[in-house]
Amino acid sequence: MAAELHPRSGKLIGLSNSNRTAQRNQPVQEFNHGLVLSREPLRDRDVFTVRIDKKVNSWSGSVEIGVTALDPACLDFPSSATGLKGGSWIVSGCSVLRDGRSVLEEYGRDLDQLAEGDRVGIQRSARGELHLWVNGHDCGAAASGLPTRLWAVVDLYGKCTQVTVVSCEPPSSMERDTERETVEGHEEVVVCGVSEGDTEDLTSVVNLAAVTNGTTEEVPELPPTHNRPDKFPNNIEPETALTEHQLFDVFNNAIVSLYRSEDEGGGGRDLGGGTGTDSGTGVRGDRGSSSGGGAVNSNSSNSDSGAGTGNTGSTNNSPAGGAGLGAVTSGMMTNDALLFHEKCGTLIKLSNNNKTAERRRPLDEFNNGVVMTNRPLRHNEMFEIRIDKLVDKWSGSIEIGVTTHNPNNLDYPATMTNLRSGTIMMSGCGILTNGKGTRREYCEFSLDELQEGDHIGLMHKASGALHFYINGIDQGVAAAQTPPMVYGVVDLYGMAVKVTIVHNHNHSDRLRRNNAIMRALSPDVGRPRPALSLTSDPDATDRLLFHTNCGQKAAIISEGRTALRPHATDDFNHGVVLSGRPLRSNEVFQVRIDKMVDKWAGSIEIGVTTHNPAYLQLPSTMTNLRSGTWMMTGNGVMHNGTTILDEYGHNLDRLKAGDTVGVVRKEDGSLHFFVNGVAQGPAAWNIPPSVYAVVDLYGQAAQATIMDDMADLPPLPEDSSEGPTVMSPGSPCSVAGGNSANDLRFHQLHGTNAVITNGGRTALRQNCRSEFNDAIVISNRCLRDGELFEIVIQKMVDRWSGSIEAGVTSIRPEELEFPNTMTDIDYDTWMLSGTAIMQDGNTMRNNYGCDLDSLTTGSRIGMMRSATGDLHYYINGVDQGVACTGLPPDKEVYAVIDLYGQCVQVSITSSSGPLDNSLCTSNITEKSFPIHSPVAGVAHRLHSKHGKNVVLLGEGCQAVRVGGYAHGIVFSAKELKTDELFEVKIDEIDNQWSGSLHMGLTSLAPPELPSCPMSGLSPSLTQLRAKVTWLLAGSEVRRNGVLQRQNYGASLDRLTVGNRVGVKRCSDDTMHVLIDGEDMGTAATAVAKNVYAVLDLYGRVTAVSIVSSSVLEDAESIKAPSLSSDSCSDGEEDSTPVGSTKLALVPNTVMAFLENHGKNIQLSNQNLTAARVSSYNQGLLVTAQPLPRQQLFQFQIDRLNPSWTSSLSLGVIGHSPDRLNFPSTACCLKRSAWLLQRDSVFHNSLKICENYGPNLDTCPEGTVLGLLVDGNSCLHLHVNGMDQGVAAQDIPTPCYPLIDLYGQCEQVTIVTDNVPTVGGESGEARCQGDMEKADMVDGIKESVCWTPPPEVNPNKTCEYQALCSRFKDLLTLPDGYFNEDAKYNLCYCESCHKLRGDEAYYKRGEPPRDYALPFGWCRFALRIKPHCEVSSAFKKWHIAYHGTSVGALRRTLDHAQLLSGTSSIFSVSPAKMEGPNGYSEPEENSNSLPDRERDRDRDRDRDKEVPRVQLSPTMRYSGLEMFAPKVQFRDPRSHCCHQAQVGFQVCVRPGSYKVGPQNLGASEPLDPRFSNTEIEWITKEQGGTLLYGLLIRVE
Repeated sequence: MAAELHPRSGKLIGLSNSNRTAQRNQPVQEFNHGLVLSREPLRDRDVFTVRIDKKVNSWSGSVEIGVTALDPACLDFPSSATGLKGGSWIVSGCSVLRDGRSVLEEYGRDLDQLAEGDRVGIQRSARGELHLWVNGHDCGAAASGLPTRLWAVVDLYGKCTQVTVVSCEPPSSMERDTERETVEGHEEVVVCGVSEGDTEDLTSVVNLAAVTNGTTEEVPELPPTHNRPDKFPNNIEPETALTEHQLFDVFNNAIVSLYRSEDEGGGGRDLGGGTGTDSGTGVRGDRGSSSGGGAVNSNSSNSDSGAGTGNTGSTNNSPAGGAGLGAVTSGMMTNDALLFHEKCGTLIKLSNNNKTAERRRPLDEFNNGVVMTNRPLRHNEMFEIRIDKLVDKWSGSIEIGVTTHNPNNLDYPATMTNLRSGTIMMSGCGILTNGKGTRREYCEFSLDELQEGDHIGLMHKASGALHFYINGIDQGVAAAQTPPMVYGVVDLYGMAVKVTIVHNHNHSDRLRRNNAIMRALSPDVGRPRPALSLTSDPDATDRLLFHTNCGQKAAIISEGRTALRPHATDDFNHGVVLSGRPLRSNEVFQVRIDKMVDKWAGSIEIGVTTHNPAYLQLPSTMTNLRSGTWMMTGNGVMHNGTTILDEYGHNLDRLKAGDTVGVVRKEDGSLHFFVNGVAQGPAAWNIPPSVYAVVDLYGQAAQATIMDDMADLPPLPEDSSEGPTVMSPGSPCSVAGGNSANDLRFHQLHGTNAVITNGGRTALRQNCRSEFNDAIVISNRCLRDGELFEIVIQKMVDRWSGSIEAGVTSIRPEELEFPNTMTDIDYDTWMLSGTAIMQDGNTMRNNYGCDLDSLTTGSRIGMMRSATGDLHYYINGVDQGVACTGLPPDKEVYAVIDLYGQCVQVSITSSSGPLDNSLCTSNITEKSFPIHSPVAGVAHRLHSKHGKNVVLLGEGCQAVRVGGYAHGIVFSAKELKTDELFEVKIDEIDNQWSGSLHMGLTSLAPPELPSCPMSGLSPSLTQLRAKVTWLLAGSEVRRNGVLQRQNYGASLDRLTVGNRVGVKRCSDDTMHVLIDGEDMGTAATAVAKNVYAVLDLYGRVTAVSIVSSSVLEDAESIKAPSLSSDSCSDGEEDSTPVGSTKLALVPNTVMAFLENHGKNIQLSNQNLTAARVSSYNQGLLVTAQPLPRQQLFQFQIDRLNPSWTSSLSLGVIGHSPDRLNFPSTACCLKRSAWLLQRDSVFHNSLKICENYGPNLDTCPEGTVLGLLVDGNSCLHLHVNGMDQGVAAQDIPTPCYPLIDLYGQCEQVTIVTDNVPTVGGESGEARCQGDMEKADMVDGIKESVCWTPPPEVNPNKTCEYQALCSRFKDLLTLPDGYFNEDAKYNLCYCESCHKLRGDEAYYKRGEPPRDYALPFGWCRFALRIKPHCEVSSAFKKWHIAYHGTSVGALRRTLDHAQLLSGTSSIFSVSPAKMEGPNGYSEPEENSNSLPDRERDRDRDRDRDKEVPRVQLSPTMRYSGLEMFAPKVQFRDPRSHCCHQAQVGFQVCVRPGSYKVGPQNLGASEPLDPRFSNTEIEWITKEQGGTLLYGLLIRVE
């Protein structure tokens, strides 16, 4: 056969050197498409050998080689050799794949480790076996049963870029050939005999005869009573024995062939080369069966078998040339089992046939516990131990490794790390060589954290590399080169007391091979089809059941299908149960919650673990396990006890009896969870293959049963090419990611000082005051053209110069070596730094439209690459223009953020996504609802019962049809209320289908449908007739499929991506359909009351998402309750907050503080009062009782200490306080905690909302604060009885109020009076005290809202009010104009009005009329003249505002009313003629005349001119600068310059003014409450206005 390559090859291959050399083009840019085949089919025994000529370091992976039955002349070349099907065997790395499926995991040399100049060959033997040759050495049989016509395959993959064919000849022509084929009648017969022989005689392989230079040597046979030597022999002669490498190849090949024959169902044959049979089939283990080409030594219990004669119990010589396989003469191979050497440390006691070692006096001594193996480790042999016993007294724990020292000659040290030669040990999570640390962090596991039952192993590879294994998981290369002969070492140090050698790893390898074959045969495991099994009774062995080893308080019943905690009301933990066998890839493990109890917090937890339940000492809760475990708990995901996802999927703590939870490990290594059949998306990646399912019956969960029927589970989104891909934080990047923009996250790879939190949405720089760089973060996937990546700056420090830098790069995260700053990268990177645009580290332009160094907290930065290759930046939603051009449009680009200098923390905003959605003006970027929710508030959800082709995502907010054109019916989760709109947005269409979305209402209740979505639902909505259904299909309205109306509104068939469709049932029993918010009118009449929204993802429409929320429920739940004013002063009833509700009073369930609290807390008054007795922190308090829904928990601030800064914070926690370990401050709580601090809301220490409510640091003594969780699980803050709105959502049940007495706040007391309940019936209202009628003159709730008198807290004043007061003093106005009682002076700054709970608008007068509170101003009450009709004015007059100039103040106050001669823009202006609405425009020069001249003009034209004064019900209009000019002044205290405006709050007699439009020409509404056509009031009556307050605003 010619040693040439076929001219047809992969698309990047170039051939040269007479088709003997192949080179992959573009080796740095491309890593695949490098496939080449031999020119002709292989002949038996020919080794097709290539030499590796060139390699590059840009990629992982390297050359792959194998054979295929596919003819290269007609082959459609795949991108890599592993893509070859139809009879292909490929060796990749150290694995063997058949048609792309792994059939052998550990084989021969690792091809990825070969270097330039190394040679690799492939051979088909005469017996149809596949052999790999590396540098002239046969690696043994990799596969058997190969067809006769095969072509050699070489894949220039990854690092390998060029190879040359060097030969294609039988092995006799190769270097170091051992002429194996010349003894085919003896050596090969034996090897092949093993592969086809009796599987019960595996151990007979170790007793093969040794043949060296035509002579045989005796193998010493051990009697049954002595199966290991006392001393390891060291008498192997190199000139008379096979090399160790060759010897182990032979034995490994024999074992592999034996396992393969079992897996392929091969029949048993005699191990010998003759016709005899072995009569000792029952003898195993250390008793070896005889086999070979001639007579060999045999134990007396066995018969001889072979071609020659045999004498029982004696030694016979084989005929010359007829010897069997060579064996080592020293007996090394006969002593097969790894045991501990009898010579060991001074405190070690051996037992269990030298398989168990234990350190004596473990509570008195912590060292002198070294043990070693009784023989050297073979190549690729696993040395594994199990930790049996630990003591909790010492620091440090077990250490394990290898040494070159012979245990017979070693003087054992106290600890193995004291040995300074020939020793490599793993200690903690590092590697020590000869006692010195060589690798600080070798792996994520620390040996010091392992528990009893954990396994530790090591393997000395044939390549010389040393690997460690923790619970079966390979931790990678610990040392690249180790000596060829090493012993295993264990140091029972510190906590480690007892270990046992584990010998069952060969069985695990075999099980993994069987699972690989099963995966190849049944790739759709987890679908509704029976799982395949290699056993005769699949139901008996393959059925997923619970393992009998379970938690202390758990029990297994129903033949292993059900687990329960029998005493669930007495204990809340120790309920861990595991599956009886490992999960297969794509196999779904699902349980149903059968029973729950209401006593505890928390609930069921589910996940996977690498620990075998047979050896695991089960912990109290599975999250306590610190190795090999992934659990979903609550709505987070934990790995080895540490939270890796804060917000993931549905909250398990909110499940009820009958709900189901499931877990699956996909074939790509990703972990997914299911809740009630809905896939929650990827939770983790790189999960090892052999994992057991885990269920923790924790807290409320008392009983669960395994669900065998998986028919009700939809396929995972990744199972369909049509469905979206939901990315997980840290998951591998995918260009074809999800269609929604919310899959953008920060990648798990980042700079040294960067930390990724909040499910991948937040990045921060740790040690921000000592480190200023090394904090680069990058997006988890590449950006699409026109897609905006936007972040918001959440935290900055003023320690450094410079700030955030942002840009894009085409370097993949996996290939990026993160530098100190991103501007250090010199290729494929574009960054904005300050005002400079930089490409590849060089400045391209300066003075770009924005300066990143000038941005502050709350600023938003976005970047977007257009389809034309232009890079745009967006600051707070505003496009700053083209930053640079020429970005390659065909290259992927990733967003890059450098948290440099002053910038410490950023979060991805909800505006990230397509450009159309990026120009959001809202500054609120983080919501308190789950990340999947598409809308704020109580968002609608879809019901879990749906068509069989539908998959629900985002907690039921999105629906995707994953196959076909029909079976896409989905329902609303709840019945629609009257006039409640249910609306969806079209996310994706598929133009290969016709037809479109159908939408309507149905009386069919989804809970009545069968659990299985494949039955009970029609293929389309037009065929749904089980109950009455009204729907719109196209432009036709149908009832139960019968046409009712044609040409109704716009046709749904014309809708495309982005269009919105909604449906609602109106109060007149009609159905209305809305398209993009426009009501199409009545579609159907006589619609039933109890209906669900229903839609059909039919035809072109394949994906929708909900954009509506339960508006009615929201309004009820967040409506601000205010106290009824009937029993207060007479004037209160005339000033009612707009939209206010009344609260009923219910008897209070007395709550008290828990005895468990912060260490500086002292309780008194029957645990109703708590005081902090020292320091400023350690003041955490939790109530002993959970907070019932709809009940207000209130407490009063009793004492403040002005010596400290900041003040209290409050909130709720979602778990039992009995288990709470109180930190120093509440902000350190990071699990199931919602905290209100200052004016922000935090969830698990992460800020989710700003500018909420008043600043709690400004609350004075006497303030009453309250917490309420409404019926929609929303948290509300109440200040002095006033609801501040929704602070957070999805609060679990139960929850416990939390208070942190921090800083100034030193004492609080729980209010035990009757508490208001939202939605109750009216009752008696509270009054804060007896108030005079003047208290409510402006209707601003002086008597409704508690207002602290000045003497309550003299140390607590509003700085803004003080500044306005100092400006008033500068005006030198007489004190006699102002009210002496300072309590009527009110500040309307943001903190003060929120603290009082002011509404924005009120009604006043007869008839009532709206007016707005002057937010942002400060009011100083004026003294009312005695002759004024105060009572009538206060009760019946309206409230308005008048803006004026500083120069007009004194004259206005002198006359006690707004006069026609006031020198302001509002002064009287002559009107020649009255307009149709009762007023006319002022003349421009009316205010330019001197006062006296105007008076003369006014006297002269008195008969024909009408005096008028302009007013407004809102200061948003009257306070404009053209009405209230600004003046500049210097603050006498701070000496800073400010600008001030003045105005008046007045009472206006009804009927004395006329309402008209604004005269500014403004197009936008000036006040959302008042139309621009009614915002200006004109009065012409003297005495029609009454001054009540002077208003001042300072900037």
